[in-house]
Amino acid sequence: MTQVSDGEELAISGRALYCAEQVREMDRRIIASGITGFALMQRAAAAAWQQLKQSWPDVRSISVLCGGGNNGGDGHVLAALAAAEGVTVQRILLTPLARLRDDALRAADMATAAGVGSEDWCAELAFSGEVLVDAMLGTGLTGPVRGDVAEAINAVNRSECPILAIDIPSGLAADTGAELGVAVCATLTVTFIGNKLGLHTGKGPARTGTLHFYPLGADAELVTDMPPSARQLSSALIDATLAPRERDAHKGQMGHVLIIGGAPGFGGAALLAAEACARLGAGRISLATAPEHVTASLVRCPEVMVHGVTTPASIESLMAQVDAVVIGPGLGQGSWGQAMLQRVLAFSGPLVLDADGLNLLAGRFADVSRANWILTPHPGEAAHLLGMSVAEVEADRPKAALLLRERYQAVVVLKGAGSLIAGPAGLAVCPYGNPGMASGGMGDVLSGMLGTLVCQTPGLELAAQIAVMVHAQAADYAASQAGERGLLASDLAFCARTLVNPILRMTAGTTTGTQDDAAATR
Repeated sequence: MTQVSDGEELAISGRALYCAEQVREMDRRIIASGITGFALMQRAAAAAWQQLKQSWPDVRSISVLCGGGNNGGDGHVLAALAAAEGVTVQRILLTPLARLRDDALRAADMATAAGVGSEDWCAELAFSGEVLVDAMLGTGLTGPVRGDVAEAINAVNRSECPILAIDIPSGLAADTGAELGVAVCATLTVTFIGNKLGLHTGKGPARTGTLHFYPLGADAELVTDMPPSARQLSSALIDATLAPRERDAHKGQMGHVLIIGGAPGFGGAALLAAEACARLGAGRISLATAPEHVTASLVRCPEVMVHGVTTPASIESLMAQVDAVVIGPGLGQGSWGQAMLQRVLAFSGPLVLDADGLNLLAGRFADVSRANWILTPHPGEAAHLLGMSVAEVEADRPKAALLLRERYQAVVVLKGAGSLIAGPAGLAVCPYGNPGMASGGMGDVLSGMLGTLVCQTPGLELAAQIAVMVHAQAADYAASQAGERGLLASDLAFCARTLVNPILRMTAGTTTGTQDDAAATR
């Protein structure tokens, strides 16, 4: 890895993400430093209002939906600021003014004093604003949204207006990214104090829209004793780790990876993994697959040394020669796959387990754990490994990733929107990727990338972080060239090659991602 200065260290490690309780503690510390709660509310509302004007500069009318807590208070203050600048404001109350207390009541009085009227929410109410402002529910939500608020959220989502969410889209869990019954689908979200983990994984990216973060005085000195719940990965880590190769480099230094997969009738997955492994710079790649897939492999990628194998004994000599093993793509859950996995679990080097390798692990080898492997489940596979439902996994993706990490002592990649990497350093979140990746073979390509990067980076956790980013950014680059629909897993390997060569990254225009860009500190 190349050496970096102290000033670059934070950018490389990624932005800190926090849970709701941590953000509340930051809020308390800011107030203890001498800023009143109402002044903080005014700062938040002013930031949201400025962002609204910047995003929709021609706006002449807005509808602000206000709940009963501090999030609603932010909405009341924003309504007052908008009215002061001549914008027509429709203020809709999910909590009647008579029930408001403390700073929320003071904020509501500020809006009333600015000449902003109010009306209680009812199902028949029509929005009159060109932009809707969601200030209904904040980060304290823990149970499903019900009643009038659920009704209002559904109405907001049915509207054809752009939506600005204050701090977090109402109905989204700040810690997990789960949708608690129903959540606002915001066009833009302005979040404050601490960047919330739930905005970046699960339903978060789809509900948040473009994200802008304002610390409002929560500087680094306030949180030196508060480790983040997770970090949002930065593409700067790729360049810092994958430096240009020395001019006298040779293939023996770049790792020899063995990919085991492609049971009879399932050859494509292993071929995708092998090609991705080759494109990311492995020195040598061996593929152990069912004999009927050998010809297809030689045609597809003759650089891969393919071996037709029928029994575990066939891979003994191969494993003795390699630096890392990837097993799972197209492995199947029959006797061929079971026998191969049983033998591979005795391999002492780094191991990447994917696809049917994970299903077999859960069903046949559940008591196995080791320190030098990477598991790459999607939510269904994670549920199988943990003995729970997919819904339970998706209800708390960070918890599921950490449970897998604890149970199997592995570096865990929990795939999905906002993929999570759980390792010795904690949780990391990938801000890249797009819906075009919802197609067959994407996970196989990732497993091949992991195999080669395990050999080129110092540590499995770092390899997993870089592989997940490269995989997602390659998909973003491919989608930018030809769209998301019809994106194939086989499109990613060549795009990924560009990303792991620092000189070419800039010309590919892939150094930033939508979530990564938008979370810039203001």
